[in-house]
Amino acid sequence: MGGIALLARELGYRVTGSDANVYPPMSTQLLDAGIELMEGFREEHLHPRPDSVVVGNAMTRGNPAVEHMLNADIPYTSGPQWLAEHLLQHRWVLAVSGTHGKTTTSSLLAWILEYAGMSPGFLIGGVPGNFGLSARLGGSDFFVVEADEYDTAFFDKRSKFVHYRPRTLAINNLEFDHADIFDDLGAIQRQFHHLVRCVPGDGCIVHPQGVSAIDETLAMGCWTPTVSFGIGADADWRAELLEQDGSSFELHCGRARPQRVVWSHCGRHNVENALSAAAAAHHVGVPANVSAEALAKFDGVKRRLELLGEVDGVAVYDDFAHHPTAIASTLDGLRARAGGGRLIALVEPRSNTMRMGRHRKELARSTREADRVYWFQPEGMDWSLEEVVADSTVPATLVDDIDDLVQQVAAEARPGDQIVIMSNGGFGGVHQTLLHRLAQGANT
Repeated sequence: MGGIALLARELGYRVTGSDANVYPPMSTQLLDAGIELMEGFREEHLHPRPDSVVVGNAMTRGNPAVEHMLNADIPYTSGPQWLAEHLLQHRWVLAVSGTHGKTTTSSLLAWILEYAGMSPGFLIGGVPGNFGLSARLGGSDFFVVEADEYDTAFFDKRSKFVHYRPRTLAINNLEFDHADIFDDLGAIQRQFHHLVRCVPGDGCIVHPQGVSAIDETLAMGCWTPTVSFGIGADADWRAELLEQDGSSFELHCGRARPQRVVWSHCGRHNVENALSAAAAAHHVGVPANVSAEALAKFDGVKRRLELLGEVDGVAVYDDFAHHPTAIASTLDGLRARAGGGRLIALVEPRSNTMRMGRHRKELARSTREADRVYWFQPEGMDWSLEEVVADSTVPATLVDDIDDLVQQVAAEARPGDQIVIMSNGGFGGVHQTLLHRLAQGANT
């Protein structure tokens, strides 16, 4: 929604918006763009009467702003529908979908196209370091969009991505998630099948080799050529790891000369994201060697294993973890790069699915690569993380107070440690509080 606000502002609209708990980097972007932010959802936020209200999918009936909008008969639409009607028509849409890695892969794809001189527009659910913005109109017909399977709005229960009508589609992976709106994996596969049905016959669908949930979805009906990718796999696009942490690999595309990539990122999941982005970029004419050059200059995405600071030899990272697979992938990659230092994870299971307990059996196993784990019990969660701590194969502690968490972690940290803070929310501001506490300790 913040990215859509930026795009509307760039198109010349006067934009205001309401939200709760707005925090950087999105709040900073919006304010820098001259977009007025209003805290909470009140009737007076819709005075004077706007020409149109773009309604986010977190809004429900009973919300005071929603009720006033309906009673006052103010025209309204959803974010995806607004995007489709005002921006995506007659553009070549490159959509990146999947349970994990959408933000990073979208950022990689947009950067590869930018590096190739194609000036793409984009809408991404994070802030790519190479751009410093989560959305822009761009200077060409190409538009990269992070394509989410979550539902569109309270009045449109289709997945958001069916509005985008991509010509190039990447499906990175497919697992069960969003238990608040999907009953099972089959329900998610049906939505992905609706998306596949929208890709034209002269388009391209990029997908990992040998993922049964994706293969089953494509088997429901696919009228578009597909391109596969994988690490060490018999795929159209493949990577051969030169370093086990994924910081160096060879990029292979058919019979073309392999391209060596050395970059500042780690983890098999990021190598797979790079393969997906390079394959999608190739569909619009970017050669593999140009993609390899662009990958080496990729600056990453805020909140995706972002190094926040290092104090007295202790490195602190921020990661947007929302699912056990994402937690495990991040820790696996960081472990491969950690050397002899300890890996300490601070995890807040904050997504709707995790708060509902649908992934509780996988959570303990997801942190097996850590040396130490602190589980934070979010307020309002209807089950206790005690069982996760009990099932942990590594030393684990349950904490329900941010100050207590910071005190314990700061007391334990020592030079060489890598601390990764994992949450898809603000985590009570623990990031800067911990850095400040570590700095205080270093100066005493």
